Amino acid sequence: MGGISNRMKEIKRRRHRKQRVAKFESKLKKANQSERLIMADKLRKMTTGCEVLIARMGLEERKRS
Repeated sequence: MGGISNRMKEIKRRRHRKQRVAKFESKLKKANQSERLIMADKLRKMTTGCEVLIARMGLEERKRS
């Protein structure tokens, strides 16, 4: 028996996501437009609440005219 419970696994995943999002926010200040698009894609793959984070960080894709 033993091992790690499902709750502890989720807490570990949540903490790791929080660290990665913080790292993205710190890199955001120097990022150009292509790097911002890459960050938005990574956030979409990383978490379900990505659209809220993307909007908060200002990473929304702008429509090209």
